[in-house]
Amino acid sequence: MNIKFRLILMNFMQFFIWGAWLLTIGAYWFQNKHWSGAQFGAIFSTMGIASIFMPAITGIISDRFINAEKLYGIMHILGAATLFSLPLVKDPTTFFWVLLLNMMFYMPTLSLSITVAYSALKNSNIDIVKEYPPIRIWGTIGFIVALWTVSLTHNETSSNQFYIASAISLALGIYAFTLPKCRPFAVRTGNKSFVNLLGLNAFALFKTPRFAIFFAFSLLLGAALQLTNAYGDTYIHDFAKIPAYKDLVPVKYPAIIMSISQISETLFILAIPFFLRKFGIKYVMLFSMLAWVLRFGLFAFGDPANGLWMIVLSCIVYGMAFDFFNISGSLFVETQTTPEIRGSAQGLFMMMVNGFGALLGSFASGFIIDKYFTLADQGKNWHGIWLTFAAYALVIAVIFPFVFRYKHNAALKHAIENA
Repeated sequence: MNIKFRLILMNFMQFFIWGAWLLTIGAYWFQNKHWSGAQFGAIFSTMGIASIFMPAITGIISDRFINAEKLYGIMHILGAATLFSLPLVKDPTTFFWVLLLNMMFYMPTLSLSITVAYSALKNSNIDIVKEYPPIRIWGTIGFIVALWTVSLTHNETSSNQFYIASAISLALGIYAFTLPKCRPFAVRTGNKSFVNLLGLNAFALFKTPRFAIFFAFSLLLGAALQLTNAYGDTYIHDFAKIPAYKDLVPVKYPAIIMSISQISETLFILAIPFFLRKFGIKYVMLFSMLAWVLRFGLFAFGDPANGLWMIVLSCIVYGMAFDFFNISGSLFVETQTTPEIRGSAQGLFMMMVNGFGALLGSFASGFIIDKYFTLADQGKNWHGIWLTFAAYALVIAVIFPFVFRYKHNAALKHAIENA
């Protein structure tokens, strides 16, 4: 079977699992369980907590001890079991611990999937900068298909979303064992030094100024991503409380409206090689930050009727906001590190974005919303919330060009020019 098709199938299922519940768990929580908003903030922090240590640990394990594709499969099989268990939970505390366990299994698979894909493409002498983005598109398509599946079957507030995700996770876990072998680099080189075996050499990247700054802004943008994941679908759901909006199609099927964000991703992923070649990684990252400003700002002034165009445009801009940093960032890490720390370095990137960044986004937003933007009837001042988030992204965008003094690296430039 063609290696590209096999990686396409892997990416499709990888993000279908996430798309089946990530944007709709807020609706499930508030519309079905009626547990508190503060508890929901803790629930959504599980992604960040797990990402602080699990991607780095599994990256070290895949670099040193076990084939990445096998570890990837094991994680998805264990993740399937925890997803299947979630609907059985009756109290928010247990829900937190079960979801945390699931995140400990799922979050490392984001970086492991990149490691497996890059290794398979390189072993087949395929240019990763040119060929990986079109493969990665199918992950976005999988996310969209999952959203539409959950929405059109009216499972946005149902526990069925977790059963759907569990079934695909189990299928991917089994499929992973058929993927091309990605052996530990230490096994291939015979390097058995203590530092190498522990994978500590990857953490030396923080000593390099360009990586230290890159990882710092990865954290800050990870917080922005957490904000849109946690509150985007719930924001549109809340319009149902307003009589003038409650019967509109966008309010009835908010997940479908939010899926425009993922449809936009497919276009911006394809544009990444051009933008990297034309502007370099620094400005591509800056474009991402400015796109986050627009993402949140347009949400602040939109509504499902006359302002629907602003919500739709916000979803379109999301493609640039997400891909221009996350996908380009993984390519940056891949081209700036050596093969023996490939898995560890990608794990560190995910740790900063989905770990510390997600935690910052979860706890800070939960505190700010509860203290400043929650009304007497427990409703939310969404206009103020989104404007605050937009201001946060703007501050990051203004600071970034002055501290990330990085010129187009020769290795990355050469790889892009050959794309």
